[in-house]
Amino acid sequence: MNKISIILIAISILLAGCKKQPKENNPLEINEVEVSRPHAKISQKSNDWKQEIKLDGVDKWKANPETNIGVAKMQSVFTSNSPKELKDYQLIAEELNVHKNYVIQECTMKGASHDNLHIWLLPLIEEIEALKKANTVSDAHEIYKKIELSVNAYSIYFE
Repeated sequence: MNKISIILIAISILLAGCKKQPKENNPLEINEVEVSRPHAKISQKSNDWKQEIKLDGVDKWKANPETNIGVAKMQSVFTSNSPKELKDYQLIAEELNVHKNYVIQECTMKGASHDNLHIWLLPLIEEIEALKKANTVSDAHEIYKKIELSVNAYSIYFE
């Protein structure tokens, strides 16, 4: 499978997981799926999303509580780990992936806040996948730092 195919599969999974119905519905039933991101582009560089994301006027976007919880768990990964070996980075990638999947599965955001969450989230998905596949400690460390910056930047745009 080439890189484009992997990215398209990841995007399909992400979009299929974002529920539009209110949280009180059965969380295992997805009746309606968000299928487009009209003004967002998929970028190959992890910081390109910063050129696309917008605030809600001068305010931060309101995120659903579950999204904030998932991101807080991702942030805690960076404060509670000091990776040294390649396997450490790969374990961190797996842990980040679990928290990222929680954010996707519990997504109930709609409209512009939802679109901006995807602008932030899609490059993060790519970086987590890259961290899983890193072949050297040096590469893994560089990707780890990019992910850390992105995860910590979440609070600039969302509350």
